[in-house]
Amino acid sequence: MRSRLAALVYVPLALVILLLGMLYAGSVTRAHQQEVFLDRLRDTSYLVLPARQAIVADDPSLVAGDLERYRQVYGIRAGVVDQAGVTVAAEGLEIHDYAERHAALAGRRAEMRETFWPWDAQRIVVAEPIFDGGDLVGALVTSSDAVKVQRAIWYSWALLGAAGVVMALLALVLADRTAGWVLRPVRAVDQAMEKMGGGRLDERIPPSTGPPELRQVVSRFNEMAERVEHLMRRQQEFVANASHELRNPLNALMLRIESLALTVEAEDADDVEHVRAEAERMAQILDALLLLADGTSMSAAQPVDVADLVARRVEGRKVLDPDREVRLTTPGGEVLAAADPTALESAFDTVVENAIKFAPASEPVDVLVVREAGRIEIVVRDHGPGVPAEQLERLTERFWRSPGHSSVRGSGLGLAIASELLAALGGGLRLDLPDDGGLRVRLQVPAWEAGE
Repeated sequence: MRSRLAALVYVPLALVILLLGMLYAGSVTRAHQQEVFLDRLRDTSYLVLPARQAIVADDPSLVAGDLERYRQVYGIRAGVVDQAGVTVAAEGLEIHDYAERHAALAGRRAEMRETFWPWDAQRIVVAEPIFDGGDLVGALVTSSDAVKVQRAIWYSWALLGAAGVVMALLALVLADRTAGWVLRPVRAVDQAMEKMGGGRLDERIPPSTGPPELRQVVSRFNEMAERVEHLMRRQQEFVANASHELRNPLNALMLRIESLALTVEAEDADDVEHVRAEAERMAQILDALLLLADGTSMSAAQPVDVADLVARRVEGRKVLDPDREVRLTTPGGEVLAAADPTALESAFDTVVENAIKFAPASEPVDVLVVREAGRIEIVVRDHGPGVPAEQLERLTERFWRSPGHSSVRGSGLGLAIASELLAALGGGLRLDLPDDGGLRVRLQVPAWEAGE
């Protein structure tokens, strides 16, 4: 938008500069022409005196010497004709080749021709009538080369063009600065909205930002932000309070189940085990709710060595369950991502736990860290039964479970939570089905850029 606004400001300025430049170029050209023309008129006024004497006395020698010296000194050719058009004296030109003599022999003084352009000017001709006591007795014609005036015009145009380029660049800078000044309040609004989208719900815009028309928009935005923050806080507090309030009776229930398991008859042991499994499932749901409630309060992104983080989590998994094989492959060296380490660990643990849950105990779980342009991927691959292709997109929906896996313990929140955590980090969760079976989950986070 800034470039478009700058163009709206720059184009009129450029047109004005171009128009003024063209007008000034014509004015400079005419000024040079007038200067040369007036100089030739002064010369002819001086030569008219000896030319009149030569015509009246019928003695060409009275003016021939002056015409010769005039040509030698200034390189300008000249000639004199009488009233009948007969050449009295000439130095370097044939007067009959110049039509300007007719106007002079008719008694009209020389007039400057219309402005000429440097590429079409060849010679400058001035014809002046000669009077004696009020009677027209002849005419004086001078012809000079236009090379000098052409050079002067081209030089003036070059200076004018250089000045025009400088002014155009200054106009471009002015247009860009003006566009930046106009859009500065809009950028403030955009930055505030971006920060709110990143989880900073307390972000506000100063009410004095921008012109009066935009201040009203800023005021409405701040009011909306206040309501959104209030609603989000209430939602988080409700989920957290509900989870904590349910934790105590759930713990008491599990203690009673364990106590009951010690005294129940053998034929009722399966029922007690079923009740225990349902209580554990309820505990998992509460843990998931707490994680969702805290998901938006993660810290700002920081450089995280994904390879080291994954290696530590895999090693911790081996300590808890040494019989389950988790194979890890990393590219070597640091693999830095811009992420919140706690959120990334939670998402990774959730995905690995999900893979171990559904894959056979005899099959390993493969973990691969991949460094790509602009992002880092953690690929978790299991060799379990997988899911039908039409159900793949539903795996990240909350509380959704595949009908084929209804007998496996779980709440249906694991992948949904991992997906939301990664989305809050600026990444995402991608799932696909390998050709040889199982499920492959890709955890994607932005790579850490130098100087970020």
